[in-house]
Amino acid sequence: MDASWGMTGAGRGRRGRIAVVSVDARLGDEVKGATRYTYLATLLAEQGWEVDFITASFQHWEKRQRDLAAFDADAHPFTVRFIEEPGYPTNMCPQRIWAHHVMAKRVAAHFERDHGYDLIYCQIPPNDVTLAAGRAAHRFGIPFVIDVNDLWPEAFRVALNVPVVSDLLFAPFERHARRAYALADAIVGTSEEYAARGFRDRAEDIPKLVLYVGNDLAVFDGGAAAHAEVAAKPAGETWVAYAGNISALYDLETLVEAVAALAPSWPGLRLKVLGDGPGRGDVERAVARTGAPADVLGYLPYEVMAAYLMGSDVVVNSLVADAPQSVPTKIGDYLASGHPMVNTSMNPEFRAKVERDGFGVNVRPGDAEALAAALEGLLHDAEGRDRMGRRARAVAEAEFDRRHAYRAALELIEGLVEARGTRPDPRAPADAERS
Repeated sequence: MDASWGMTGAGRGRRGRIAVVSVDARLGDEVKGATRYTYLATLLAEQGWEVDFITASFQHWEKRQRDLAAFDADAHPFTVRFIEEPGYPTNMCPQRIWAHHVMAKRVAAHFERDHGYDLIYCQIPPNDVTLAAGRAAHRFGIPFVIDVNDLWPEAFRVALNVPVVSDLLFAPFERHARRAYALADAIVGTSEEYAARGFRDRAEDIPKLVLYVGNDLAVFDGGAAAHAEVAAKPAGETWVAYAGNISALYDLETLVEAVAALAPSWPGLRLKVLGDGPGRGDVERAVARTGAPADVLGYLPYEVMAAYLMGSDVVVNSLVADAPQSVPTKIGDYLASGHPMVNTSMNPEFRAKVERDGFGVNVRPGDAEALAAALEGLLHDAEGRDRMGRRARAVAEAEFDRRHAYRAALELIEGLVEARGTRPDPRAPADAERS
């Protein structure tokens, strides 16, 4: 099934037609999901492009099928085309692999039926879905841009890294990635490391762009102001905040232990965990076991989360030692809050950025004592917190504000479309088109 709804807004199709492919986007009034690609699609629509946003019927973050009949067609200034995808119960399960396999076949079928696009912009992962889109782009002579949002199977190896077994199990992910990147006409990455991944098996002979996930600072600031009362910090309290997913990649138990160790000497200290995920139960048990003064608040509307971050004193980017993330999605929000960051990621690119830009301190992951010492040092140093906070906000404004940063993606897309020249008539028979 391929259900679609009409686009709203003026200027539809003045400049051409673009497909944006993302399987885990947040749409309409949903609370959970990625916003990078819907934001880019909105910018393209505002610039006069006709945009088809191709996504899954299954809501990845909430693990449920969307009610397509109730979807508000006017929620976005682009056309949403839902491709039916089977559901799956968890992020790491055989059903998810099968679901993406089915999704890939149906994405391929969509482009076989409708390939009148001037460019296809596709998120990776899932690797097989990206490969399907890339093959269609190659078949019909359409410029193809891959946006690297995560690394598969690298991320999976953190949870399952068994010699030989993992190599065999993850071989298809490696193969799909290699073949997909070979088809790209440009590669965009959410970090230097992610952008470079596309050139591991090919020459760097196409455009490359580093574009942090970032955020819309106006939305962040407006939401924080509107919900300041909801997230008001009681007098005498000090907040340490974590925002984002709770899974095996994020070392929240060590953070809980560090806060528990620091609490007796710092009355009023509280840890705010803003997020959810498969590891939430482990975090809640760690809180109960250690007696840490912590509140696990679950997923919150973005604007409410912004208010909590703005009300905090220190933010923590807490990852395990072998986590593959380099510049996670939440970093833009952390920086926007204007507070110092304690970073436990071992990614060389991001650790260097923390030191170079001066908005926080690096700590080795898994060391609760060192993490507690870093937090205590910041809490005792009001001047240092203020200095790091100002630098954090400056970096957010210069490098992470989507309203400015994403112009580079628009320029890349425009250049590729212009370079393409005259595209094949999409109404022509398939066997008459370039294969």
